[in-house]
Amino acid sequence: MKVVLLQDVRKIGRIYEIKEVADGYAINFLIPKNLVKKATKEAVEWALEHQKKNEEKAKADLGKTAKLLSQIDGLEVEISAKAGDKDQLFEKISSVKIAGRLQEMGFDIKKNQIILEQDIKEIGEYDAKIVLNHGLECEVKIIIVESIK
Repeated sequence: MKVVLLQDVRKIGRIYEIKEVADGYAINFLIPKNLVKKATKEAVEWALEHQKKNEEKAKADLGKTAKLLSQIDGLEVEISAKAGDKDQLFEKISSVKIAGRLQEMGFDIKKNQIILEQDIKEIGEYDAKIVLNHGLECEVKIIIVESIK
């Protein structure tokens, strides 16, 4: 049976796709759970229209993400923190603190988009990778300085 997916269904497809599934699976599981509807002429036209809208939205989002990437790639982010005598920090710098600093600088970056090679426990310079939507990545330099006491 041909069906139109009303949402992403694992191992079948993504929303608005038209797929062929077993009749029993569609009738007994997918349709009652409102995951799909039968692929009538109207339903197919509706799905194709929504696919086109999603593609346009994704294209615009890719443009915004590429612009953000060009602004942030190679950026130096300075964070001040309290440190002891041997430049050891009293608290480690995490992706949460880095994301907060980037947001202060005007960039909408979330903590789960920041990948650190190692925990930051000392004053110094560190590299961090930022993974943006659409699989785009960039590098930033994190500079940890001792805060003035």
